[in-house]
Amino acid sequence: MFELQLLCPEDRVEALGDALEALDALSVSVEDADAQTDAEQALFGEPGLPPPKAGWQRSRVLALFPTRDAADDAVRLLQPQDFFAGCAVLGIAAVAEQDWVRLTQSQFAPVSITDDFWIVPTWHEPPAQARQVIRLDPGLAFGTGTHPTTRMCLRWIATHPIAGQRVLDYGCGSGILAIAAALYGATAVDAVDIDPAAVTAAQANAAANGVQIAAGLPELAAGRYGTVLANILATPLKMLAPLLCAHVAPQGSLVLAGILERQAAELTQAYAPYAVLEVSDREDGWVLMTARG
Repeated sequence: MFELQLLCPEDRVEALGDALEALDALSVSVEDADAQTDAEQALFGEPGLPPPKAGWQRSRVLALFPTRDAADDAVRLLQPQDFFAGCAVLGIAAVAEQDWVRLTQSQFAPVSITDDFWIVPTWHEPPAQARQVIRLDPGLAFGTGTHPTTRMCLRWIATHPIAGQRVLDYGCGSGILAIAAALYGATAVDAVDIDPAAVTAAQANAAANGVQIAAGLPELAAGRYGTVLANILATPLKMLAPLLCAHVAPQGSLVLAGILERQAAELTQAYAPYAVLEVSDREDGWVLMTARG
């Protein structure tokens, strides 16, 4: 395989990417051409904020082709196009063949939540000390146990009396929190998400772990729950304050994550009319906030 490297301004990234795909590139990726310099830019998106831009001010576009001839043909066809003005060819380089599946799998190892609670990809054997295990592979939906927000939620589930409760996982992603609640004895677990792909992933992951949950779109959530979990982001959590608090049963628990330490005060203020939030865990600049119903 051969990688074609191109340099282009931000306003040409989308057109160039579309053209490369039309030229049968096996993959197309975009990097900040100024990464690791003072001109490096951060691109990210968050609900309630403008969507991320397609590229950086100076973007490096990488396209993978099966042969050198295919990469050369792409250059020959791209250069005369109007949208290629301001772009440049950085070069074409051979890419060593690799077992991409094995390489990807090697990046995901078992994750310890507590001494005896582990998240284990299916291609690994559980550690000997694991007494409670969730089998979960990386997928399209957020939540593999590697992010601090997910780990803090899982630690809370593992260390609080959740057995016998009705539990709501709002914004379930992969369903990992719902699965953990079921494993720790919750009698009924509703897992909801606005993304149908997340709902499908949650259902499949629950079945793979031998637990029963009800997964669906947000309208599935109904009534009050002994525990309400929401691992999302600060902006939607603020908007959802009245809805989430209305689902918490008297003396029940509200557990919120996806919150940076610097955002804790604004979350406390947003929830003040409905509940008294406090920080109950911290990890790598993120906090877990909880309240009682």
